[in-house]
Amino acid sequence: MQRWLAPALDYIPRWMDFQMRMSQQPGCVIAIADRPGAGLRPCRSRQGHPPLSHSAGIVRDGKEAGQFLDRRPFLNAEELMADLQAAPAIEPNTRFKYSNHGFALIGLVIEAVTGEPFTTWMKREIIDAAGLEETHPDMPIPRAAPMASGHSGRLLLGRRVVIPGDYTTNAIAPAGGVVSTARDLALFFSQLSPKASSSVLSVASRREMVRRQWRNQHSSLERYYGLGTISGSLGGWEWFGHSGGLQGYITRTCVIPEHDLTVAVLTNAIDGWAPIWVDGAMHILRAFSQQGAPSRRVRDWTGRWWSVWGAVDLVPVGNKVLVVAPGFINPIGDAGELEITARDQGRIAVADGYSSYGEPVRRVRDRAGKVTEVWLAASKMLPEAKIAKEMQARYGSPAAAAAARRKMCKPSRRKR
Repeated sequence: MQRWLAPALDYIPRWMDFQMRMSQQPGCVIAIADRPGAGLRPCRSRQGHPPLSHSAGIVRDGKEAGQFLDRRPFLNAEELMADLQAAPAIEPNTRFKYSNHGFALIGLVIEAVTGEPFTTWMKREIIDAAGLEETHPDMPIPRAAPMASGHSGRLLLGRRVVIPGDYTTNAIAPAGGVVSTARDLALFFSQLSPKASSSVLSVASRREMVRRQWRNQHSSLERYYGLGTISGSLGGWEWFGHSGGLQGYITRTCVIPEHDLTVAVLTNAIDGWAPIWVDGAMHILRAFSQQGAPSRRVRDWTGRWWSVWGAVDLVPVGNKVLVVAPGFINPIGDAGELEITARDQGRIAVADGYSSYGEPVRRVRDRAGKVTEVWLAASKMLPEAKIAKEMQARYGSPAAAAAARRKMCKPSRRKR
């Protein structure tokens, strides 16, 4: 493991924990693989991302997409073939046009060639061959295997409701039937890197699979599609991967070949934040790769500190300390920097014009030597529990709020 990676992996879960609390998502699992094989404990979720370049121009979801809205079962082979009798929606090979029906058609071709069900072939030739121990080609899965229930958004009913996720995708299985874990997703995608030492595909096939075939038109994001892979860049890091979505679940996985890293995030809500959390994790990884592991001088300048305005994280990297807003999607993007000049003293060395650039920072310790306060310029930051107690006393009841208003409005006395 590269030396900078350990502190990055230490901070990413802490940032994710804050993001989970802030977003009120029901669940999330993240796995980061360093040179294929690393992962977290199993927690299965629904997926959807087999290969092809989506340039045939055929219909995306047939005549009626109720199967993706929980209004009807997923199509069987006969219903799929009936939909595919229609002419292409656009001229073939003119642009990228994603099609779940296109993936399903591949499944029919595989069945015709092999003479066996697609899910049987998929289990043997891909899942088992890739060493994926926590992956199934579709529901149902073994009763002993844990399965995360999906959830709706909160806006329509003012609360989330459970979307069981136990549906079978039938002939659409090649487009979205896979049930897996973050660990297995990271392991599988890491094997698609042209640099991977082992894979179910040849190096030449992997290179062709991740090669940019089409740019995604009419999008503000610079994204490309290869053969079943999405690709792009983030802060100079080239990546490839894919996202997945079925009712109740959103996932995203990215491979950074330059550093042999793979990041997979699974969420069990229809409005899951998996895509932006993968980006955030990659921003954090990139910052540590550039700045390096924290030096002995700064490595204990860490922790989450609060005020009534919210939280900041002190994140030591190299010879400096970043002042990070954990509520940001890219927490590192506009982070301030502290220059440490003594054990408990320093200055704000990097900050925008509206912040306290150049002003001092200090830590306050109790008699046992534990840091109890952090002062960023004139602002005293405390642990979460202390700020919560302070806010409860000040604003937690009508009487406390009235007393706080009287105190704030009381005129100061001046000598004449």
